[in-house]
Parts: sequence; structure tokens; C-alpha cells
Amino acid sequence: MAILSFSELEARCNEQNKAVYEIAQEEEALLSETEVNVVRIKVLEDLLAMKEAVKSGLTSTEKAVSGWCGDDCAKLLYRYKSNGSLFGTVFEKITEYAIATAEENLRMGRIVACPTAGSCGIVPSVIIAAGEERKISESEQINALLTAGMIGLLISNKVQLAGAVAGCQAECGVASAMAAGALSQMLGGGVREVIQASALALKNILGLTCDPVCGLVEVPCIKRNAFLAVHAVTAAELALCGVESKIPMDEIVDTLKITGQLMSPLLKETSLGGLAKTKTAQELEKKLFKK
Repeated sequence: MAILSFSELEARCNEQNKAVYEIAQEEEALLSETEVNVVRIKVLEDLLAMKEAVKSGLTSTEKAVSGWCGDDCAKLLYRYKSNGSLFGTVFEKITEYAIATAEENLRMGRIVACPTAGSCGIVPSVIIAAGEERKISESEQINALLTAGMIGLLISNKVQLAGAVAGCQAECGVASAMAAGALSQMLGGGVREVIQASALALKNILGLTCDPVCGLVEVPCIKRNAFLAVHAVTAAELALCGVESKIPMDEIVDTLKITGQLMSPLLKETSLGGLAKTKTAQELEKKLFKK
């Protein structure tokens, strides 16, 4: 029987004494009518594509059509090389990798939408940076990506993961929840910690609007990837030391859906409100589209 909620996921994991990723790969194998090892090979392909996007993004400064974005990762690399981050090398890599991937997306490079193109830097940056810094095996990174996928799947059972439907809380917010759960898995957390990390990340980003300037996935989208990748780490660290959300994850997902329904259409990817209608944004829009 398909798992449709986080409470069902936790119960299944506990009943069968399995991790979230084990349930995820078995469910995917059943759905795809294939073997678990085939599922893991496909996930490895996604992981390698994520790493390639990071690599490409770290070495390019090609600007987007707007002329606004494309070299922020280079600025980070320069600063960290000269001064280093107050939070250390893991923070440096996460912020670099998140923006590198998001900038690859604006250049029309090859990225993995996880769960969307606009939020593509969050999950990869956390998994890859943690993997490098903690010397976590490729197999464990695959487990983390499977865990992230299961989290995204369960949320998508109740609400479409699209800014046009529920704002950026359903894109970058969900990606942050996925990354938080994935990191908890990588750092030794069980099903309880994985779900709690996801819950802490998601509930603290509810209401995030989608208001892209000029309708482009650039401002504020790119830098938002870095912020919410770090947000995911905070959630994982809290969950792993026993801090729990007082509101269950399933109820948080329900709230995500309701919040999206209450949100003005002007703030859901239409670029008709929010940052997209600031004076500076409107001037850029006139310049780009010669209005």
C-alpha cells in the first residue's frame, strides 16, 4: 500500500525497522516495476548531474540576459579565499554550491530540479558539501537523496510544488525541508529525526512569496537558494539534538496548502506584486522588454 503521509512513513519505518531511504527505494522500485539496484543507479545519475552543475557553476561568470546575475558565486569564492567564513568551510561550500547551481540554471545549463528549477541549488549544496567535509560515502549520499525525494513526494501528495500554486514556500521552502531531512539521514539520524528536521525547516518558512523580478528566475530566486540551504542545516542540527516541532509534519503540510490558497495571486509567480513591482524592478522590466 502506497504511503501518503509522514505519519504513515514513520509507522512503516518503525514496523519494518527500516530507514526512510530504504522505504523510498522500495516504493520507487515497486512503482517503476524494477529492482532497487536500478533505482539506486538512477539516483546516482542525478547525484552526479548535481555535482557537475556545481562544478560548472563554480567556474563560470557568464551573466544572465538581465545583466543582474551570474557572478555572485565568483564573488563568494573571492571573499572566502581572502577571509574565510565566520561559520567555517562547510558554510562556505554550501553557499557557494547553492548559488553556483542556481546560476547554472539561469544560464540554461543542466541542473536537477529538486523539487523545482528555481530551488535547484538547495538539496545539492547541502548533500555535496556535507559529503565532502564529513567524507561521507557516495552510497550514503544516494541514501540522502532518496530521503529527500521521499520528503518531496509526500508533500506533493497534498500540494503542487510550484510557485504559481502556493508561492515560493512550495519551492524553496519544500527544498529546504528535503535538504534538512537528507542531512539528518547523512549525519546518523533515524526516521524521527529526519521527519522532525523537515518539519522544523518547513514550518519556519511558511508564507514565503514567489515574486520574481521581470518574471525571471533570478531575483530573488538565486540568492534565496543559499539562504534556505543554510536554513536546512539549522533544522537538521536542531532535530539531531532532540529538538522537535510541536506541530506534526502532516499538519504543517496542510498549513502550507492553506497558506498557498490564502496567498494573493499577485504573489504567486505572476510578477504582479512584491519585489517584482518595486521601482527598480519596473525600471529593469522596461529596459529589458522596451515597454
